[in-house]
Amino acid sequence: MRRTAGRTALGAPAAGPGTGPVAGPGTAAVADAPASPGGFAPISASAPGPASVPEPVAVRQQLRTEFPFELPRGYVDDSGTVHRDGVMRLATARDELIPLRDVRVQENPAYLSVVLLGRVITRLGTLPMVHDGIVENMFASDLAFLQDFYRQVNAEGHTRAAVECPHCSEPFEVELGGSRLGES
Repeated sequence: MRRTAGRTALGAPAAGPGTGPVAGPGTAAVADAPASPGGFAPISASAPGPASVPEPVAVRQQLRTEFPFELPRGYVDDSGTVHRDGVMRLATARDELIPLRDVRVQENPAYLSVVLLGRVITRLGTLPMVHDGIVENMFASDLAFLQDFYRQVNAEGHTRAAVECPHCSEPFEVELGGSRLGES
């Protein structure tokens, strides 16, 4: 169906029968092109202005890549300072593959989590740098905490989902799973 009266998508009067293509400042002429389902003539990709860029319908949430934590006991450095607050980032495939080449991990697979945590912990207290040597000297309870935290952040992801009430359309979050194996 071709529209012959009314307005085009840019608001200029549409061409009548036999008047030829419509062209205006900043638009390309469209000659005998079929109308779109909404009845408007197509606009060229080079046409500037708000009509050429559709408004986003839904707002996207940004991916959260860093997660703050607080150690149960805290890492004690050489000067006796206790470091408890830290940040862990999401692990990449590279983070999980590189430690497998480490000789310490090849000799003792239990060392994998120490090397891996040393790669993904980006901040711990006021320490200038976090590495596997620091993780290696943490208390066992802090290491267990970090291993569990790593699993929650990376393997399982978060267990909350954004949903909308079917009756009032109000958005809210629900917990989909438990924090321990077997819970739901």
